[in-house]
Amino acid sequence: MSWLPKLLATYDACKGKEPQGSEPLMPICHSTQNAQIEIVLDGAGRFRRASVLEKVQGVTLIPCTEASGGRSGKKPVNHPLHDKLQYLAKDFTLWGGEVTIGFAKDPAEPYRDYLQSLLDWAAADPHPTLQAVLAYIQDGHVVADLIQAGILPVGDDGKLLKTWNADKATAPAIFKVLAPQQSPEEAFVRWRVEVDDAPNSAPWMDEALVGSWIVHYQRSQEKVGLCMATGLQTALAVQHPAKLRHGGDKAKLISANDSSGYTYRGRFTSDEEALGVGFVATQKAHNALRWLIERQGYRNGDQVFVAWEPTGKQIPDPMLATFAAFGGASQDWDLGSSHADAGQAFGLQLRKAIAGYTAQLAPRDEVVVLGLDSATPGRMAITFYRELRGSEFLTRIQAWHEQFAWPQNYSKERQFIGAPAPRDIAETAFGSRLDEKLRAATVERLLPCIVDGAPLPLDLLRSAVRRVANRVGMDTWEWERCLGIACALFKGFFNERGYLMALEQERTSRDYLFGRLLAIAEDIESYALYAAGEKARETSAARLMQRFADHPASTWRTIELSLRPYITRLRATRPGPLHKKESLLDEIVALFKPQDFLTDTPLSGEFLLGYHCQRQALRPPKEEREDTSEAVQPTTSGEPA
Repeated sequence: MSWLPKLLATYDACKGKEPQGSEPLMPICHSTQNAQIEIVLDGAGRFRRASVLEKVQGVTLIPCTEASGGRSGKKPVNHPLHDKLQYLAKDFTLWGGEVTIGFAKDPAEPYRDYLQSLLDWAAADPHPTLQAVLAYIQDGHVVADLIQAGILPVGDDGKLLKTWNADKATAPAIFKVLAPQQSPEEAFVRWRVEVDDAPNSAPWMDEALVGSWIVHYQRSQEKVGLCMATGLQTALAVQHPAKLRHGGDKAKLISANDSSGYTYRGRFTSDEEALGVGFVATQKAHNALRWLIERQGYRNGDQVFVAWEPTGKQIPDPMLATFAAFGGASQDWDLGSSHADAGQAFGLQLRKAIAGYTAQLAPRDEVVVLGLDSATPGRMAITFYRELRGSEFLTRIQAWHEQFAWPQNYSKERQFIGAPAPRDIAETAFGSRLDEKLRAATVERLLPCIVDGAPLPLDLLRSAVRRVANRVGMDTWEWERCLGIACALFKGFFNERGYLMALEQERTSRDYLFGRLLAIAEDIESYALYAAGEKARETSAARLMQRFADHPASTWRTIELSLRPYITRLRATRPGPLHKKESLLDEIVALFKPQDFLTDTPLSGEFLLGYHCQRQALRPPKEEREDTSEAVQPTTSGEPA
């Protein structure tokens, strides 16, 4: 359970010291809720006005109990102050309101429970807000006031209108802020009390009221025992918070309520013996985790990953591509005028960026990486957990971004040199429409490669190479993105071979040379189309790429034959550039060992590196291009140097 003490330490270190622009850490014994209705009272508890809240206005900090914070089921427990109408309104059923099914035999029970809890709190602390709300709900005309104020619509039968079947444009405001399956009687209500001498009318911003509820609720804790997170004798939590990933998340990290399924029996006779966590400890830890996820968590469907330093110091996110992990700075790095020096320049700039983080971390500072996922709506598990020294974490992050760095071409607006994100790798290996479960599993498999320095799974590399070679069904930019990622994966997997990001004319491996040949063949055909003023289209080399990867020698002969009409055309119109390209072809063929050039053994992903680097080399430097708008086009069409 080391994760819980780390989160507890994070809460204690960061509470009141949250970074500028960051949401504050939530106080214990509180939760957040989206309110749809706001009722304004005066200091004597008299109704003043009410309004429907827009969704962006409705997020409200509310006091809650252990039971109400993660309430569910047929008889959900009431919150102590703000809540739904079935708890607040004594006249709820008089206007046709229907209580939750568990209260059907006694529809007044929700109101009685809410009234009693508010009475207990007000007796312990006679706060003006509590007294005003208490006086108002005891009068028993909450729903009537909301109807009169035009907040809750009624039908021809004089009962609350549950649905709106007419034109949505003319629907009452309350229907526009509720979920489609909700009726107005399910709206969540928050209070605002306007007392003349009070500094703030909003209870959720009243620090005295917030503190009052914390003290009152802690006094009600009766279960005392050993907290396994802190090692102290303290009040133990009976239930643990939910709403970790988002406001509607009911899955819990700590839960043991299956007394009939024998999930803990054998070694223990009760859930309390299996696990005891202090109330304050679990509240702080879960609030810290919720805050970290909201602030810097990486979301992949229901899957969440978060990396943090417990005192709040900034660290790079291991789940992002290079351009995003370093705040977009990688796009502004000066990487030289050509790919020949880009690798060295990238490494230098990356080390400078890492050094900036290193300067902030003390030798003993730790970094925690945690992954969450849930198999069912009610249960969540920690799927990944690591504690590392800050220096060790930064070293591994640097190694990942250096080892898997490659020129990436995501779009006209997003081009960078660096490592791709795990999510992008998953889409390259299995397609952008892959199943969410497969995406989550792939991302989870990649995280140890980044954080632990584990080898890249070979099946992911092979799948990425195979998809890039088979271009069918991919648009231009998707294929360009996949090509850069596949090259990055192959380069990183075989890091010991020392591949460069620029064309290596001295590298004479068979697969690399065949890739270069394919790039030149594509360039010749594209250039011929450009010279003839024809619209750019897919070349024969592009169409035969998968076949070329499987049977390079025989397919190359086919590609050579398809080039003859274009070579004949260029020999008559552009003999100079054609001569350069043919000479380059001859030079590459001469580098082959005779037997290598004639064999049909399938190519490895190395041919993509040769293809990509040769294609880049055929393009003139950016500053020499006459038309910069064509510089980022993913095809090789257009007049080369």
